Amino acid sequence: MSSPDPQQMSRWDQLVLLTAEGFGAGRIPLAPGTFGSLWCFPLGWALHRWSAGATECLVFWGMMMLAGVPLCRRAAELRGRKDPGSVVWDEITAFPLVYCFSERTPAALVAGFLLFRLFDIAKPWPIRRFERLPDGWGVMADDQIAGVFAGALLVLGERLLG
Repeated sequence: MSSPDPQQMSRWDQLVLLTAEGFGAGRIPLAPGTFGSLWCFPLGWALHRWSAGATECLVFWGMMMLAGVPLCRRAAELRGRKDPGSVVWDEITAFPLVYCFSERTPAALVAGFLLFRLFDIAKPWPIRRFERLPDGWGVMADDQIAGVFAGALLVLGERLLG
């Protein structure tokens, strides 16, 4: 199934794709997930700037998830694939989990980005299993688990390195 012509889509569906595709980052043909994940830097900076603690990060993540499941489901329908590479809202949503308990220093932002990409690309057990969930849940869940793994490793590294 081919993607619909943007001119033939409703304004709502155009907004869905714009958001789900990371405001254009997911449309970059080479490594769209990595380019979409670059949203981690302004997101991590904003969480740091707002002095968001773990509770605020988790609430923010929850709101992104509530929006993301139907958003990614509709974007997948519009793109005609179960988990289109251009849809990067799932990657973006994972970053509050990555940074939730970390210091959010520049080094932590970079380390969190790299750890997340490692887990998101490699998808070690049990991450890959979450892709099997239906609809938008399958698009979102594997990245959230990758975010938890990356965040846990980031905090462990911070604790070990002082």
